[in-house]
Amino acid sequence: MKCPACDYKETKVIDSRLNGDGSSIRRRRECLKCEERFTTYEYVEHAPQMVIKRDGRRQLFDRMKIITGLVKACEKRPVSMEKIEEIAASVERTIQKRYDKEVESRVVGELIMEKLAVLDEVAYVRFASVYRQFRDVNQFMDELKEILQREKKK
Repeated sequence: MKCPACDYKETKVIDSRLNGDGSSIRRRRECLKCEERFTTYEYVEHAPQMVIKRDGRRQLFDRMKIITGLVKACEKRPVSMEKIEEIAASVERTIQKRYDKEVESRVVGELIMEKLAVLDEVAYVRFASVYRQFRDVNQFMDELKEILQREKKK
């Protein structure tokens, strides 16, 4: 594994552990030259899946796009990177189990919003506003009303 700080090709593993659901391994590494520490993740590589965008275009499923969207939605919220990575892993696993080669982007977005609604309502609304492309305050208010109704049912 190449060091991200100095590009030296030899590192040692300091710590390895499975993530919560056992689908990946997190490794802490240290460069043998500059002693920089960094984290790597190992995942099982599955057959590539395509995401069908709203306009019909297809592109490879990219877990990092999910993480990037979640990071933006959870900015300045009490949500750890570990939780964000758990959501991304959960969404990816669900897609791999339910869909063979292709999945609509709508399905991916709905799965993410389902997880965010439970985790953090503010992050959920932020993500939904971008994903559902709210055009005005009324659409935003409708989403907030749905959240309030769910809260009353609890």
